[in-house]
Amino acid sequence: MNKKVLLFIAAAVTLMLSACANGFEGNMERELNNFSYTNQQNDKVSLNDVKGTPTLVNFIFTNCDTVCPPMTFNMKEIQSAIEKEGITDYRILSFSVDPENDSPEVLKDFMEPYTINEDNWDFLTGYSQEEITDFALDSFQAIVQDDPQSDQVIHGTSFYLVDPEGTVVKSYDGISDVPVEEIVADIKTLGK
Repeated sequence: MNKKVLLFIAAAVTLMLSACANGFEGNMERELNNFSYTNQQNDKVSLNDVKGTPTLVNFIFTNCDTVCPPMTFNMKEIQSAIEKEGITDYRILSFSVDPENDSPEVLKDFMEPYTINEDNWDFLTGYSQEEITDFALDSFQAIVQDDPQSDQVIHGTSFYLVDPEGTVVKSYDGISDVPVEEIVADIKTLGK
């Protein structure tokens, strides 16, 4: 084996062992791209605002007639579980994949029935369709694509965990087998 391969293997093993040592085991490693977008309160939220805090991310849109309502409900259940654990150092970001229609006011109306703690959860918009498509792919390896046959947007249903340094470190099922306890434990571990 050449020296570069051995160094890579040694680094990967060290990373895995250090991740397991603190009780956290990730399944991805992507740098979160820099961003500055508008939330449901018409305030700017940027990468700098969430750095230093474990952050849970998903992609939704308000006109979604399939997966977005259950994903938002599931994220609300996670938020309730986080707060029941007494964790206050966390953020949730829901990026709209339909920014042309999802104004801050529309996002605010969408989230209202869920009784969300807005102090820790931002629904984001204020970018182009192309920008969110590129952002999702670059930062999360997630697909976001307009459906030319309808008013729907094709997007993934995963929840993503971003560590305090701004690295996307883990993805979870956001629809049917949502591992709420695991997500809460991971946020607790990364928040230490």
